[in-house]
Amino acid sequence: MIMTEVSENRPVQPSRKAKRKFNKEYLWGYSFVAAPILGFMLFAFIPIGYSVYVSFTKYDAFNPPTFNGADNYARLLLEDPLFWKSLVNTLYAAIGIPIGMAAALAIAIALNQRIVGIKFFRTVFFLPTICSVVALTLLWKWVFNADYGLLNYLLGLINVSGPAWLNDVRWAMPSMIIQGVWAGLGFHMILYLAALQGVPTTLYEAAEIDGAGSWKKFLYVTIPGISPTTLFILITAVIAALQDFVRFMIMTEGGPEYSTMTIVYYLFQNAFRYMDMGYASAMAWILGILIMIITLINFWLSRRWVHYE
Repeated sequence: MIMTEVSENRPVQPSRKAKRKFNKEYLWGYSFVAAPILGFMLFAFIPIGYSVYVSFTKYDAFNPPTFNGADNYARLLLEDPLFWKSLVNTLYAAIGIPIGMAAALAIAIALNQRIVGIKFFRTVFFLPTICSVVALTLLWKWVFNADYGLLNYLLGLINVSGPAWLNDVRWAMPSMIIQGVWAGLGFHMILYLAALQGVPTTLYEAAEIDGAGSWKKFLYVTIPGISPTTLFILITAVIAALQDFVRFMIMTEGGPEYSTMTIVYYLFQNAFRYMDMGYASAMAWILGILIMIITLINFWLSRRWVHYE
């Protein structure tokens, strides 16, 4: 009877040379990711943590911060009517978001047709997106000028007396909404254009076989097909609207009579004009929490209308 030995399956231990090579590869990997991690720590995580601390202090940037508990938050929420007015103004300005999205989609559909010179028109509509925000805002400030602005000049040609757009309490915020819709039109249009071209043509062909007309194809094929892009535009537009600052600083400076005072511009005034850093930090955190809540609500609601397949 022949006996055969069955050797046990033991894990092969790597050699010292292999270990050194393995550790060297890990070292190279860590060195590549170290720069962005350090950058995030220095320019994001640490400042965020410090702003939380500052929001619970009285701090004017010239003297050491002194802890005052939740006084900044209490004063902000219970004693400052201008904060609430700036918040309402910010939400009012966000009315332009659905208007701008609808206009961008309409233009994208028009530019998705096969006509002569379509590339030229796409470039023209997208061009403002790559131009300086400050330059375009100054241009619009001239357009809305009550005395020598382009808009009132055009209205004068048909014997209509235009209002003092940016200096009128009733018209200042609508003027900013119009300018905001125009400013985001090119970027949103190009996103919608890409989304429209990504909808499979077979879906439209199947809808035609079922007898669907143009409107039903748009409603039941196009809208679901571009819904992920719509969600992206909605979330980014809401965040941008709640943080809007440059346009309001250049065109109205929060006036007239605080009718265009947005929460970020009010934050800027408290931080750099009144040097109340603690109060401004508390305001920034309330704004951040508001943005997070609205974003989470959008994601939660998106399960009902966003289709990824």
